[in-house]
Amino acid sequence: MDHIWDDFNGSRTFDRFGDNEAAFISTRDSFYMASVSETGWPYVQHRGGPPGFLKLVDERTLAFADYRGNLQYISTGNIAADSRACLFLMDYPHRARLKIYAHAEIVELGRDPALTELVTMPGYRAKIERIFRLTLNAFDWNCPQHITPRFTEQQVSEAVQPLRDRLVRLEAENSELRSRLAELGKSPA
Repeated sequence: MDHIWDDFNGSRTFDRFGDNEAAFISTRDSFYMASVSETGWPYVQHRGGPPGFLKLVDERTLAFADYRGNLQYISTGNIAADSRACLFLMDYPHRARLKIYAHAEIVELGRDPALTELVTMPGYRAKIERIFRLTLNAFDWNCPQHITPRFTEQQVSEAVQPLRDRLVRLEAENSELRSRLAELGKSPA
């Protein structure tokens, strides 16, 4: 099955997001973000939210709401000291990975009402503490060769639903056949 991020028509730019990247980013429900500590050590943090919580502001800017989590604020502290960040966006079922190098800044809530509105996900109950705005430096797609497909609980549930539906129909049919045999005075084998 082809996906929009598989087809680059022989040319790509790496300093601005195109339609393929926009579509891929808009469906992510998590990513990994690396930041650099004051001592130079990398720190990697998982970020998650509803699909599409990472927003494409324009062809060179991303933003996301920083939801209350483990209250360690390590990424926040790192970004305050060194703006360099790297994001890994994964699509395990389709074995796709988008790697993004950016400079991040922390935007306090209320400082940019339009940005706050953009990153707010209606119906998502997590508390937003701040916003991360990222300015693209470069991106690249990685080879899928060693990405093991993994599926969410929802994806597995959707995939097996036709089997569940068929099982319900077969059980009903089986029950009906047993009733008919009983009416005929025959016991099922």
